[in-house]
Amino acid sequence: MTSPSALHALAAEKKPAATDVVLAIHGGMADDEEDVSEEEAKALREVLAESLRSGHQRLMDDDASIDAVETAIKVLEDSPLFNAGKGAVFTFEGRNELDASIMEGKEKRAGAVAGVTIVKNPISAARAVMEKSPHVLLTGRGAEVFATKAGLEIVDPGYFWTLPRWKDIEDRWRKARSRAGKQSAVERKSDREATGDVHWGTVGAVAVDGQGNLAAGTSTGGMTGKMYGRVGDSPIIGAGTYADNEGCAVSCTGHGEFFIRFAVSHEINALVKYKGLSVAEAVERVIGKELEDAGGNGGAIVLDAQGRFSAAQNGDGMYHGWITRDGRVETRLWEK
Repeated sequence: MTSPSALHALAAEKKPAATDVVLAIHGGMADDEEDVSEEEAKALREVLAESLRSGHQRLMDDDASIDAVETAIKVLEDSPLFNAGKGAVFTFEGRNELDASIMEGKEKRAGAVAGVTIVKNPISAARAVMEKSPHVLLTGRGAEVFATKAGLEIVDPGYFWTLPRWKDIEDRWRKARSRAGKQSAVERKSDREATGDVHWGTVGAVAVDGQGNLAAGTSTGGMTGKMYGRVGDSPIIGAGTYADNEGCAVSCTGHGEFFIRFAVSHEINALVKYKGLSVAEAVERVIGKELEDAGGNGGAIVLDAQGRFSAAQNGDGMYHGWITRDGRVETRLWEK
């Protein structure tokens, strides 16, 4: 009898990867399809397509994958539809704390910021850390001062306030108050550790230029109701973001604690680089097998230097899309 793991490997081998892709993006795990109207779905596809076309145009202009990644992610950060930048969710304290990272695959330079509250485009701050500092990760006030001195656009924290996200945190507060009056201390601790009623999401991009240089980036508002100072996988190189010209470029989305523990983006790259798996096989094994078996919810997009692209998620769907060198755009919401 064929083992479940062997069946999974066979399925992954048969899964086709898109080819001649120069840029791919994701907008996080999809909401339940029945909760999204036709108008909302149309709006999601339009922003995904705009992000792809903007990044593609930048790539055609200067042939630098890192520019394409930053440009594409900024479009998603500027939209209130995704949990990054303008659409960031609220912490339990009612703040918007944003994280981002970026990495290039030739020299493996990387930059990241975490817990920023006044930087309009955290992905640009992450790139500034990579290019204008000797560090990889800056956090909180230090990251904000650095971004200001780097000449990035600074906004009032109120810029990130949106009504849908505010309603999410208000609902979270109501549930917390209700449970606090009914549960024991042990039960409340267990409930705080549960994440079934919180929203998490991310945006990200992977790209390859004409020289075969890969780049990846990820940006997020984190998890609805997260504790003060909580940092997920998005600004952690090797967890939410990774790029290696000899392997692949990866950007992840989902329950960040699992992605950190399993070093998901690096794990996918290692399977491609050292075991010779295709991007489709690698992402399916890590997301559809290892992560899912551990109870981690999420997905990832993966691109190699030959333009072979694949994506996987273990939920109902993932907002994502890709564009080929000749400008053909594909978007997916719940479709496999």
